[in-house]
Amino acid sequence: MPVPDAIVDSVVQFLQGHAPFAQLADADLRYLGERLTLAYFPADAQILEIGIAGVTPLHIVQRGHVRVESSPGTGIVLGPGECFPLHPAGGQTDGAVRYIATEDVFCYLLGISALTTLQARSPALRDYCAASQRTLNALSQSRLHRDFMDRVIEQSMLLEPLSSLVRRQPVTCGPLTPVREALGRMSAASVGTIAVVDPAGSPLGIFTLTDLMERVALRGVSLATPIEAVMTATPRSIDDQACAQDAMAVMAARGVHQLLLLHDGVLSGVISERDLFSLQRISIRNVQQRIREADSGLTLQAAATELGRLSDNLLAQGIGSEPLTRIISAMNDSLSRRVIELTSARFDLGSLRWCWLALGSEGRQEQTVVSDQDNALLFADVDGATPPEAIRARLLPFAVAVNESLERLGFPRCPGGIMAGNPQWCLSETEWRQRFDIWLREPTPEALLHANIFFDFRPLSGESALCLELRGWLTAHAAGARPFLALMTANALQCEAPLGWVRRFRTDDGAVAGTIDLKTHGTRLFVDAARILALAFGVAETHTTRRLNQGGRALNLSERDLSGFAQAFEFLQLLRLRAQRGTVYPARAGLALAPTPNRVNPYALSDPDQLLLRESLHLARTLQSVLAHSLAQ
Repeated sequence: MPVPDAIVDSVVQFLQGHAPFAQLADADLRYLGERLTLAYFPADAQILEIGIAGVTPLHIVQRGHVRVESSPGTGIVLGPGECFPLHPAGGQTDGAVRYIATEDVFCYLLGISALTTLQARSPALRDYCAASQRTLNALSQSRLHRDFMDRVIEQSMLLEPLSSLVRRQPVTCGPLTPVREALGRMSAASVGTIAVVDPAGSPLGIFTLTDLMERVALRGVSLATPIEAVMTATPRSIDDQACAQDAMAVMAARGVHQLLLLHDGVLSGVISERDLFSLQRISIRNVQQRIREADSGLTLQAAATELGRLSDNLLAQGIGSEPLTRIISAMNDSLSRRVIELTSARFDLGSLRWCWLALGSEGRQEQTVVSDQDNALLFADVDGATPPEAIRARLLPFAVAVNESLERLGFPRCPGGIMAGNPQWCLSETEWRQRFDIWLREPTPEALLHANIFFDFRPLSGESALCLELRGWLTAHAAGARPFLALMTANALQCEAPLGWVRRFRTDDGAVAGTIDLKTHGTRLFVDAARILALAFGVAETHTTRRLNQGGRALNLSERDLSGFAQAFEFLQLLRLRAQRGTVYPARAGLALAPTPNRVNPYALSDPDQLLLRESLHLARTLQSVLAHSLAQ
């Protein structure tokens, strides 16, 4: 039965006073007025709970106020003209968000089918609904900030064993060492303290620059004097398994500025007051400086440990996943470069021209906290008289040593052996081009798998010009390899977003029952699509978001769609980072937690995170549809 014109006019007049309806065309407003129904809800009534209600229409508050809450007594309040629930898809949302009438409430209701039709006709309404994702994202970031601040306080470095804070081997000498020789050792190591030890390594005394001034220079003592004559005997010490708070207490009580650390009575390190008070001032600059000054595996290990704490601190400050993964990648780059520098000094590489290549997530500058090694070596063709086998034989021992050092720093070896120390991935310029050309011309399943890793390469150390030349060659050749791109697209489309029909998410079975893999069935969907777009349209970038933007514009995708893809990818990355740092879930009774590093139980997530996860996966599915229509033929 048609709605009387007088009622339609009344509804239209009401809607014209509220966003986003005031921006709708007259025809769209009348379309709304003819399809809205009026519903009444008494005070304190639960209007709906998302995730429990079946088909959820759009509610427009006509009179009264509605409280939105995820826990009793909390949440925002909606008034006349405001809508709920809003989400970009226009269908049912998920989670356990409740909408409660704070007084007698009247709402206009609009069915999902009519809402979807109207969104297609009206960019203003569509954009308004899409803004809900950004609002939920802010709420998720707020929860994240709270979670990580608690973590930073609870796991303060002041509670960790002192042995984890040692950044270098202690500088030592025997009791009969002349003062001149002791000073030479101190100068070479750039330290202000030397420990005097017996043959077993137990401390007998300590000598500092203050002792040099007061006991040697001012008294005119000869530099040939044995160090035992001017050292401070019976120095203060502490077990290296004590925590930093204990060390602070000893320093304060004894009036000293440094302590010798003992492990089973043997000297293991020296800790200063300055070291302890700098613990809470971890910054990017500090960690970078630690890496640059590192001269051994031990000091690099300390820097790697600080990098993990820096990641926690940055997350606690609410930093987004895109800048955070770039920071992590940049810091890991610095660690790797320092390892390569220290290692190369031990090998005779002569005038060889080579470039260490970063692959996979490191190549895309999207490393998370848990990343294994993916690297390779590229070396220049010399001349016809020097076969590549001879150059490879000189480079491989160096590459193996670097891979071993990186493993000791916490970068696991690649399970598939994709590392520079593998002769298969230590190749000349000509060999790399031949390898890539075979993959492009004969796209076997193995070739497609390798392309997903190797085609994200970028220079890390050595002569970057070699890498850039290879990148230029690949960019020019890949765009014309249509069969390869079609098969690569078909292969990418086999991995589907884990969205279900009956339940909101499609989770895995077996040992990981009830979880989803955020890497394999989340971020990978965007990474694979971005790589294919880059290869198809000659984009030299390796970073996923930049690839999506440049390749997507070549497909004439709208800026709104590109922004949505970028936000979805960033949220999935953020969720992965939180899972890896162990703070992804709020406290929820009866819900099993998923194993890290990349798996989550979606139903143990907070309500906003569930909503964002589903919308992000919907956008991944949309991006795959774009690929299927554009490049799979």
